Amino acid sequence: MNIKEYIGSGIIEAYVLGLASESEKAEFEQLCTQYPELVAARRDFEEGLEKHASEQAMQPPMGVKVKVLEAISDATRDVPESVSSNPPKIITMANEKRGSSGLLRFVAAASVILLVVLAWFTYQSHKQNEDLKSSNAALHDELNSTQKTLEAIVNETNVLKNPNTTVVNMVGTKVAPKSSANVYWDSTNNNVFLVVKNMPQLPSDKQYQLWALIDGKPTDLGVFDSRNDKVILQMKDTKKAQAFAITIEKAGGNPTPTLDSMQSLGKTMQSQ
Repeated sequence: MNIKEYIGSGIIEAYVLGLASESEKAEFEQLCTQYPELVAARRDFEEGLEKHASEQAMQPPMGVKVKVLEAISDATRDVPESVSSNPPKIITMANEKRGSSGLLRFVAAASVILLVVLAWFTYQSHKQNEDLKSSNAALHDELNSTQKTLEAIVNETNVLKNPNTTVVNMVGTKVAPKSSANVYWDSTNNNVFLVVKNMPQLPSDKQYQLWALIDGKPTDLGVFDSRNDKVILQMKDTKKAQAFAITIEKAGGNPTPTLDSMQSLGKTMQSQ
C-alpha cells in the first residue's frame, strides 16, 4: 500500500470527524498499528483541531470567573477537613473538567470544519452543474448550426441538379481576364445561386456585386466576398436576365454598377 496516497485520500479527516464507515474505521485502525506515519498524521490533524478551537474560544468575563470561585469557596467552607484535604479527588475532577472542555472544543472545531467541507462540496457541485449546462447549450447550438448548414447544402445541391436550372458561365473581362464564376438560375422560381471559381480577395472596404442585365438595365442581385466560406452563394431572385455581370463596388454595394471595374460577364439564353 502507498501510505502517502492513503493519508492524502482524506481518510484521516473522515475518521477523526466520525464520517468514515465501519469498514473504513476498522481498516484505518489496523493500518495505524503498521504505519507510524499514519498515527503521526492523525495526531497532527487532532492537534490542529485543538489549536483551532483554542484560537476561536471566547474567554468568559472576569466577573463570571470571580463569582464561580466565590461559589466554590462557599461550597467547600463547611466540608470536613478529611474530605476537603483529599487532593486526588479534586485533581481527578479537574482533569475530567479539562477533558470535557477539550472534547467540547474538539467537537466545535469539527463542526466548523464539517460545515466548511460541506459548503465547499456544495459550491463545487453547483459550479460543475453550471459548467455542464453551458457545455450542453454550446453543443446544442453547434448541432443546430451544423444541421442548418447541411440542410442548406442539400437544398442548394437539389437546385443545381434541377433540370429547370440554367448554368450561365461567366468569363473574365479585359480588366480581370482570370476572373470566373458560374450562375445557376432557375427561371421557374427565380432563384439565383452563384459559384465563385476564381475571384481575388478584396480590401475590407470593397465587395463584389452581382448584376442582372434586364432589357439593357442593370439590376442589383446582392454583394459577396471572395473569401466567403460558402461554396454556393444564394443571391437575390430575378425573373428575367439577358446577362449576369460582376463588378467591384464599395462595401455594401452601389445602386448602379461601376462599369470600368467589371470583372466577369455571362450571357443567358434570353439574350438570343
